[in-house]
Amino acid sequence: MIKTFSKKPGGESAQTISCNLCGSSSHRRAFSVSGANWVKCRSCGLVYQNPQPVAIELVKRYDDEYFAYEVENEASFYNLARLGLDDIGFNSRRSEAKKRGKFLDVGCATGYLLNEVSKSGWPVEGVEICEESARYASKRGGFPVYTKPLEQLALDSGKYGVVHLSHVIEHLNDPDGFFREVYRLLAPGGYFIVTTPNIDGFQSRLTGRRWRSAIPDHLFLFSRKTLGSLALKTGFSTILIKTWGGLAAGLAPIPVKRAADCLVKPFGVGDVMIMLLQKPDIC
Repeated sequence: MIKTFSKKPGGESAQTISCNLCGSSSHRRAFSVSGANWVKCRSCGLVYQNPQPVAIELVKRYDDEYFAYEVENEASFYNLARLGLDDIGFNSRRSEAKKRGKFLDVGCATGYLLNEVSKSGWPVEGVEICEESARYASKRGGFPVYTKPLEQLALDSGKYGVVHLSHVIEHLNDPDGFFREVYRLLAPGGYFIVTTPNIDGFQSRLTGRRWRSAIPDHLFLFSRKTLGSLALKTGFSTILIKTWGGLAAGLAPIPVKRAADCLVKPFGVGDVMIMLLQKPDIC
């Protein structure tokens, strides 16, 4: 099992926030792990870290240690991303999406996925706030990789056929603002692909505060309902949602794990979810 990268340096500035999804300031305590506290919105059910580190502090976490982690695990991460794309039938939409514009991978790490996508002649770009990872990715494929947060880049509106986001949205201070920026960047009919842990999954319910995704780096923990609500609020249509992962390796004997992995998929209670969203074709 790949250990999830998590780093919480001491002395970070933090801020108390309202719910990013509905704006409510009413919440109840959910759980605490390693000095980080999560609450659950009483209005919409979103689970989020509160208080949470400010954005300028979070960027500092993605340093040489993070780069080494990404290089070590890049093949495994690419394979997981590819399986997720297969799950939503991405290949059947590839030609259509390619005609609409470029492929943008936000949180592209070492650029493995972008390099594979670019082999088909599809123009690609990446966003990666770890500067060493960004340099590595750009050198690997010769494509642009930006090192500022997406919302600060002022990229051209309507020029992208796909924006891909794998295990990134849970790390951001403002998911709502991020979704709105992606909406602006996509061409009409363009696709937004989001992969993130599923707090309503079987594994989360089983392990509680010991859940492997309950780590200080995860500022927001979405369910199918709350992520779907965010998509609707920001103008996207939800094409489909798939989940996978019944039990993490080591939690149970291999036959039990395999059975759990098979059972969670049809019921939508896997540990990780991928959502295929689309910007309306006529805006």
